[in-house]
Amino acid sequence: MTEFAQAPATLIFDDFVRVYFATRPAPSSDSQYVSYTGFADFDRTDLTKVLSVSKEPILLLGGLGTFDEFGIYPTSLIRDGTDVIAYYGGWTRCESVPYNVAIGMARSTDGGRSFAKAGPGPVLSYGIDEPMTVSGPKIRRFHDTLYMWYVAGLRWTVSDGRPESIFKIRMATSKDGISWVRVGRNLIPDVLEADECQASPDVFELDGSYHMLFSYKFGSGFRNTDRGYRIGYAHSDDLVHWTRNDSMAGIQPSSDGGWDGQSVAYPHVFKLDGRLWLLYLGDEVGRYGFGLAVHSS
Repeated sequence: MTEFAQAPATLIFDDFVRVYFATRPAPSSDSQYVSYTGFADFDRTDLTKVLSVSKEPILLLGGLGTFDEFGIYPTSLIRDGTDVIAYYGGWTRCESVPYNVAIGMARSTDGGRSFAKAGPGPVLSYGIDEPMTVSGPKIRRFHDTLYMWYVAGLRWTVSDGRPESIFKIRMATSKDGISWVRVGRNLIPDVLEADECQASPDVFELDGSYHMLFSYKFGSGFRNTDRGYRIGYAHSDDLVHWTRNDSMAGIQPSSDGGWDGQSVAYPHVFKLDGRLWLLYLGDEVGRYGFGLAVHSS
């Protein structure tokens, strides 16, 4: 846990809220990172109070040549009886582009402290119309069906000599959590440009409707500029067709600068004791940690 605290996701307990997040050791001598996922437990009655922090990663990185050899990031959790199931993005390195990602599954029998992988390969990977970088899983259960909103990479572009991935939000459903049926199309319309990138779709039900918060940014020139991540909003009646209205997202970068003065990203919404809470990242996608917001109504 040397650098970053990225992609927060919660698991609720009687007395505390466990927040899983991705973190990194210092980079190697050739400036390459790996990512692990750990957690911190927060007092349920005071979410600014840290009770404990994990001493070990919840999952080990994969073996030589596997899809998760270089990173476990991000992670989404759901309870399955007394067990906890995690879906996660597993990262590998490439030669012509920096990375590729697929989605793995793991199970915990000790209350979410440690996990065992379902197998050495992913449960959802790139396919015929999702050719690269299937990542960012957010798992939810509605009407006895598992829904996974995720990010699919559609192509790479080159900006200032650097490869940049263009990715959109998609969704798949499952009855058993292993075999997934993909919708096979982008869910959220673009508003910035055709190369708009969308990530971290988090869906929740409130007042009889479905709501999604997600991240979006320009496809190039977004690092350390006002072209970086913002949090968007969409709503749906059927979980498949979504109407976008970013003015209802409810959060923007801080006007006084600070750790989230340039961007806000990777929203995670959770309900706790009658209130709606939001965890999110600030500048440089979690380099300075994650923040907490609460619904104002």
